[in-house]
Amino acid sequence: MSSNAVILEMRAITKEFPGVKALEDVSLTVKADEIHAICGENGAGKSTLMKVLSGVYPYGTYSGEIVYNGEEMRFKDIKSSEQQGIVIIHQELALIPELSITENIFLGNEPGRRGVINWQEAKTRAVELLARVGLTDDPDTPIKNIGVGKQQLVEIAKALNKSVKLLILDEPTAALNEAESAHLLDLILGLKSKGISSIMISHKLNEIERVADEITIIRDGRTIETLNVKADGVDEDRIIRGMVGRTLESRFPEHTPNIGEKFFEVKDWVVQHPQITERLVVKNSSFFVRRGEIVGFAGLMGAGRTELAMSVFGRSYGNFVSGELYKDGKEIQVRNVSEAIDEGMAYVSEDRKVLGLNLLDDIKESIVSAKLKKISKFNVVNDEEEHKVAEEYRKSLRIKTPDVDRGVSTLSGGNQQKVVLAKWMFTDPDLLILDEPTRGIDVGAKYEIYGIIQQLASQGKGVIVISSELPELLGISDRIYTIFEGQITNELPISEATPETLLKSMTSATKRPVTKGASHS
Repeated sequence: MSSNAVILEMRAITKEFPGVKALEDVSLTVKADEIHAICGENGAGKSTLMKVLSGVYPYGTYSGEIVYNGEEMRFKDIKSSEQQGIVIIHQELALIPELSITENIFLGNEPGRRGVINWQEAKTRAVELLARVGLTDDPDTPIKNIGVGKQQLVEIAKALNKSVKLLILDEPTAALNEAESAHLLDLILGLKSKGISSIMISHKLNEIERVADEITIIRDGRTIETLNVKADGVDEDRIIRGMVGRTLESRFPEHTPNIGEKFFEVKDWVVQHPQITERLVVKNSSFFVRRGEIVGFAGLMGAGRTELAMSVFGRSYGNFVSGELYKDGKEIQVRNVSEAIDEGMAYVSEDRKVLGLNLLDDIKESIVSAKLKKISKFNVVNDEEEHKVAEEYRKSLRIKTPDVDRGVSTLSGGNQQKVVLAKWMFTDPDLLILDEPTRGIDVGAKYEIYGIIQQLASQGKGVIVISSELPELLGISDRIYTIFEGQITNELPISEATPETLLKSMTSATKRPVTKGASHS
């Protein structure tokens, strides 16, 4: 097939949900042997368009045409699109944790005869497929025992087993560290050289700029433009302008901190791994937060950032060994989440879908769920008050939804994150811990969430931000701690923090902070 040949055309695709037009007259053209990126803010319709293409939303539930390799396609389900070589890898990976790598690769597609699975053949083929994606793990390893980066590669191996010709990747690097992301992007480029086209949805604009040949921008359910990366001289600012309809002068809102006295302190915090008791995941860590201060926590994946935060928040991770918590100079006992909330602490999890929200709840239930007693009398929830509170947060946080009675699962990632923020803001915390608060969120929504964080700090609250993105920490923090192998290794005021100084402290335990016993108030 010629490199300029068109492999896919989506023509005038319109898709409606009750009360919402998710896509309106959207068109997309993908050439053979190219990586085609789709960019847009959360809720723009990117994932919906890909679900139409892959048969998740079958023919008849949308209007418009899908022309693939010159023929109109009317997919009734995912299986029928996969038979044509179109394979989608969703942001939430479709792997079963308890099953092995081999079992996941061949699930529903097992080699065998007369209903008897040939596991030897499956294992041999699994090794070959894993080699193609650069994985050397034993194919008998349960999925739950490998990291997210490797799980992504297993998903691609699974796609290769289905003789993929057009691979759709929805936020493939959202949960990966830099090394894992680089490996995955190299793999996608390698597949391109072997004649496999890809469609990639991503909010990481630097990655798109690196690998994409063309970029289609979708805004509010409509196609805005398609850019040729090389010919049009595309950079991140150009993509942002198309996504948000304007130039973002800065990725971070202007903010003048008004920092008060030290009010929250953790001393000599030690926590064991929940299963392997001889392994310490947090080692003698000490830190403090002042009122009105945004404190960043930097560390590589697995450094212990989340484990530290969760264990401080009501011992919700691991086995507590020792350590002290102080609030306003007095030692406090926080042995469970309920006590943490009562002490004015809040924790926004890095995994909003699993730990942050109950996806069966509607928006208003989600927002009030962390402190029902605020809107209850004699243990009965005041429905009117619940609706009023949720409506106030919908407006103030600009949550994109027609009403708060809708299921939280119907919202885009950025809007779900705003609901999680609203849920914890409703508890009126003094200390808000935000773990990867902008993961999988577009630049426009990020800007809004940074504004919310700054607003909380301006109200005199202490805010901890854990992030894998150093530019984010450098852009929003007043002070940054670094963590390496469960230990806090450094503490830097923002005036002294650079990517280089942070990385040095994130990759070795040479320098110790001066937090313990020092007076910083």
